[in-house]
Amino acid sequence: MRFADALAAPGFAAIAEFKRRSPSAGDIRPDADVVAYARAYEAAGARAMSVLVDERFGGSWDDLRATRAATTLPLLAKGFFSTRSHLQTAREAGADAALLILRDLDDGRVRTLLEAAADLGLDALVEAHDAEELDRAARLDAPVVGVNARDLATFAIDRRAQLELLARAPRDRVVVAESAISSRAQAAAAELAGANAILVGTSLMRALDPAARLRDLVSRPLVKVCGLTRQEDVDAAVDAGADMVGFILADESPRRARTLLDAPDTVLRVAVFVGERAATDADLVQHYAREDGHRSRDARLLRGEDVVGTVVDLPWLADDSSHLERARSTAGRVMLAGGLGPQNVRAAIDAVRPWAVDSARATERAPGIKDHEALRAWVAAARDRAGVDA
Repeated sequence: MRFADALAAPGFAAIAEFKRRSPSAGDIRPDADVVAYARAYEAAGARAMSVLVDERFGGSWDDLRATRAATTLPLLAKGFFSTRSHLQTAREAGADAALLILRDLDDGRVRTLLEAAADLGLDALVEAHDAEELDRAARLDAPVVGVNARDLATFAIDRRAQLELLARAPRDRVVVAESAISSRAQAAAAELAGANAILVGTSLMRALDPAARLRDLVSRPLVKVCGLTRQEDVDAAVDAGADMVGFILADESPRRARTLLDAPDTVLRVAVFVGERAATDADLVQHYAREDGHRSRDARLLRGEDVVGTVVDLPWLADDSSHLERARSTAGRVMLAGGLGPQNVRAAIDAVRPWAVDSARATERAPGIKDHEALRAWVAAARDRAGVDA
């Protein structure tokens, strides 16, 4: 399968990268065996593999040749390419695609290289890191657009700017989020902003088990702990491995938080509103309509003004035997909420295959006050089913 086709296939994809070092991180695994990594990445479900061929990253063309002999994955050759000869070498070494960095190339050169790549049977990943470069990639009809969170001149990471660029990227292209993704929540944020795939390198190269790390980054469902009102409980949820932390900003809730609390950028903060929404810097909004003075049954999951999923919940203070069937029949991303705890979440995940699961009451000893042992049990039980038979 061609590189672009593999990334455009249904489902969120991962390009697993091999590099022994980088200018920003220094030595990572200088003695790493590219063949071992290629086999591990393929077994873990990578859609494609990126191989650094530049000596500044500890790479070589021999690494690409060895990878081609070891795996059937589509291969991206990564280096600083500016001539047809570079692309010819990449193709002969076994690449299915090559990186073109807009920072280093003017529009005329990019057009020439895109034509050369097509002539050689190569796809091209055209990389942008700011709004001007993203507009250039669109004008140049780049079929695969990479959006890099890292400024290659300063090595600084700006994840928020990357997400805004991903949201602006043309929807008729394959869009890849690149650099500094180290958690499931960060990968999910890229997905929700519009990326088809993530490209992950350093996080995998540093892992003791790169295959397990790769599987974890793209596994679902995400796990949300909701009803948080105290910083110590947010910290406990993060330490337990939660992907999302939720803050209920609704007057009628006994779990009402006065404000969003701090959390690292390895998790997503979710603001929960009933009725009117207020301005918030939360990563996501869980928005219920107000019905008869209380929340509606289900909610919209919003990124800004864009609906990115549906929260399938139970009726207010009631049960419903059709809950799981309703969730299973709901199109798009589903966050399953309502009546979930460590004792039943595994079965619920198996029945629904949701994008995320959400619990508040099962993790507390009083409304808004978390029991840290129960919280850890919830996250462990939900994560136990993440990616199983997905």
